[in-house]
Amino acid sequence: MPRVPESHLAARRDQIIDAATARFAANGFQATGMADVIAASGLSAGAVYRYFRSKDELIAAIVERVVGEAAARFEVLLQQDPVPDPAGAVATAVGMVADVAGRGPVDLTRVAVQAWGEALRNPEVHTVVDRTYRAIRGFFVEVVRRGQEAGTIPADADPQHLAATMLSAVLGFLLQRLLLGDLDPAAYTAALRVPWVAPSSAATPGSAG
Repeated sequence: MPRVPESHLAARRDQIIDAATARFAANGFQATGMADVIAASGLSAGAVYRYFRSKDELIAAIVERVVGEAAARFEVLLQQDPVPDPAGAVATAVGMVADVAGRGPVDLTRVAVQAWGEALRNPEVHTVVDRTYRAIRGFFVEVVRRGQEAGTIPADADPQHLAATMLSAVLGFLLQRLLLGDLDPAAYTAALRVPWVAPSSAATPGSAG
């Protein structure tokens, strides 16, 4: 019996993941069963279960696909000289979110938000989500450390805490975009550079001179 080419196996796996992603984005994890994914994929049950034994494995595969792409982009980011400052790194990540959301017929950010909720009740999904977001936060940690080495970020800043804040800004954009729908990526990231504290030398209202 001839051996099935790896390219064929990869294409079939992607076909199943694409079908599952569309179903999860439209109906949510809880309302989507393996039978729905099988029907959407156009493959037989045996073919689908050959690649994925459960819905949890499918969820993990979808999350890891998106994260793999994000990781590749961050690797390119860290190779820049100089490495972007925190606001620039957040802008890059927000751009990734907008790109993923607007690409193709399925908005993958809808699946990401559902994965957050699923992670709170499903240990297997929580493991994948935990590993995923720790990896992304780790890239922000490296941005901070590179900035400290270059003297553009204070040496006494805590890389872990600053990275956590940067990640929160990205996740906040993702969530507000889905719930409110009125965010512009460029304006959102530009706001990160607005001074939050007025210069101490500025004259106060009513002051003489």
